Amino acid sequence: MNDSTTEQLPPAVFLLGPTASGKTALAELMAQRWPLEVISVDSALVYRDMNIGTAKPDAEFLQRLPHHLIDIRNPDQTYSAAEFRNDALALMADITARGRIPLLVGGTMLYFKILLEGIADLPPADPKIRADILADAESLGWQAMHQRLQVIDPQAAAALHPNHSQRIQRALEVYYASGKTLSSYQSEQVATPFPYRLAQLALWPQNRAALHQRIEQRFAEMLEQGLIKELAELRKKYPLHQNMASMRAVGYRQVWDYLENQIDRPQLLLSGVAATRKLAKRQFTWLRKWPELHRLEIDYDQELSNCDLFSITLSKISVIMQELDV
Repeated sequence: MNDSTTEQLPPAVFLLGPTASGKTALAELMAQRWPLEVISVDSALVYRDMNIGTAKPDAEFLQRLPHHLIDIRNPDQTYSAAEFRNDALALMADITARGRIPLLVGGTMLYFKILLEGIADLPPADPKIRADILADAESLGWQAMHQRLQVIDPQAAAALHPNHSQRIQRALEVYYASGKTLSSYQSEQVATPFPYRLAQLALWPQNRAALHQRIEQRFAEMLEQGLIKELAELRKKYPLHQNMASMRAVGYRQVWDYLENQIDRPQLLLSGVAATRKLAKRQFTWLRKWPELHRLEIDYDQELSNCDLFSITLSKISVIMQELDV
């Protein structure tokens, strides 16, 4: 903050954290204290009618605390990280122009990374190429697609886990559409400074077992609230298939298998909880390497209200916001 150029930039706040850690509840408390306006950073919340499985805030909550970039695509449509970056920067500029502060909240770490660092100018997606890749993935599996990428673009493949299906898909698309690898496009990317002075906060559960308990409880509640019925209705309303980005979201993948009679109800609960825990583990992997991150350590106690639960966290955030000159 000592650099004079940085001090002239408008402020912005990131609130990151693993799934089920309480980011939305904390964002509401923060917005009661500071002139913040929320932009969602969540690759599943962009989809309309996917409410239960995404833990989307309900209409009453969104009336109290509106979120940008929620319900902007149908589940059979795509939404890329590049589109997110363009949309988020435009919204941030608008929020700043109205004298408020952008608060970007979510757990899609790739979106945060691309927002900060930019993204290479890649060829547009080709529906036919994408369909061919997805057909191959359905018959061969994503492990085989990752191995295919290792041959085409070893550098890109080394940065991806075989379960990172969407990113493997995109890397293959880029090569098949242009004859040029994703890593070569990325090496040509020109870095542009992020036009905000930034406070980056991350909810950091001290007790991983407590987070796992919250994950299990939340997924069980999603099933009770009608997640199975929600997906059944989505499949009637939209021309969906299992390899669409929306249907690869944690929870929906497992319910899809249940509706196809590949697993039973007890297996659905177990697989949904396991997949969500794996998601949290991947998010922690991102966060451990994240530069200039303020860790907001938290102990969960089911008996406490959100305000009491986050009271110490809010005290820490107050100091950080003062440093941000807010």
